Amino acid sequence: MNMIDRGLSEEQRLMRESCRAFVSDFVTPFIRKNWQREWLMEPDARLPREILEQADKIGIRTLGVPEEFGGIQLDPATEVQTFALISEEVARGDSGLADKLVQVWKVSVLLRRFAPRHLQERWFPKIVGDPGFLLAHCLTEPRGASDRWLPYNVPEAAMHTRALLKDGHWIINGRKQFISNGYDAGLFVVYANTNPKVGMLQGTSSFIVPRGTPGLIIARCNETLGGRFMNNGELVFEDCRVPADHLLVEADALGKAGIYFRPGKIIQASKNLGVGMAAFERTADYVQNYTQGGRILIKHQAVALRLADMATKLHAVRALLREAARAVDEGASDADQLCNMVKVFASEEIFKVAQHAMELHGGNGVMLDFGIEKLFRDAAIFLHMDATVDISRFKIVKSMFPSTAGAYAGPEA
Repeated sequence: MNMIDRGLSEEQRLMRESCRAFVSDFVTPFIRKNWQREWLMEPDARLPREILEQADKIGIRTLGVPEEFGGIQLDPATEVQTFALISEEVARGDSGLADKLVQVWKVSVLLRRFAPRHLQERWFPKIVGDPGFLLAHCLTEPRGASDRWLPYNVPEAAMHTRALLKDGHWIINGRKQFISNGYDAGLFVVYANTNPKVGMLQGTSSFIVPRGTPGLIIARCNETLGGRFMNNGELVFEDCRVPADHLLVEADALGKAGIYFRPGKIIQASKNLGVGMAAFERTADYVQNYTQGGRILIKHQAVALRLADMATKLHAVRALLREAARAVDEGASDADQLCNMVKVFASEEIFKVAQHAMELHGGNGVMLDFGIEKLFRDAAIFLHMDATVDISRFKIVKSMFPSTAGAYAGPEA
């Protein structure tokens, strides 16, 4: 499928070309040659540091870091659109690698907006100086995940992780689950309840917690179906003490988190699109070179119809993604609604694209060493990342009809 440059700036074109070359020259060959490595039960042994170092060399690892600290400055008017462009290209090579990188972008945006100056001066140089330095955003808990974002504001929805200010330190206790980069991040943004007497939206604060802080326990790496080159983690906080000045946002952390979550939805859909593009490109090549019944596959009508369907779905996802990304960059009133729409639409349509790809490859489609089933697994993960699709649908309805949409939490009437 031809890549159309319609509407892209010269800077965006160059960044995309550089990223596409990085994926084609380094990422895809590594993934294809080392397909067994994603199944290693030693998380540190899966994706080599050299891949992150190469991403750093072409300037795509620190897109959210301020330029004064050595990050890559993007045009603020199109920053989220550029995030989408680059994350799609990286995910075309591997969605797990894209997950690793985009957490650095999104958390850096949060830190540059809300972190005290002295903490920016401490941490941004560390992020820039170490290509292997990863960031994690710790919100989800074992008993509360995307359902908290419908939104509702009742005590039953409050964070189970708590933080108490004592003797100049915040003492954090609780557990976080399903955290991207949670197993190997060097710095964590952690959300906790700091006032149980008020609603969730008024009583949740966020904190900067460095790896190695006493009381922060990396409990395990979650073994996922897809996206396995990003080490998803479970964290435990047992009287974890962080200095008082490591408070990022007090009380209104969930309200301020939109600066992380809106670009996050766009990036999620764009990563999903990258997986779909990889599935389409490899399938288009396969059906035009593999012969069955004396004819190449594409000449069989059933195959041609599926290929056309795949291409149409990809173009439809891209169109909605561009509209939603522009809405976020422009601060439009319908940005939240569009972000959730594109998350749902991309999740479901790209999953169908990956299913077509696997089936059009016949028996090869389910062979581990052939690599198509990996794209199917990676696509399946997006149905559950950054809110499930059903929770996202609830949020779409609430944004359209706030006065009449249902309430989903609190005691039974």
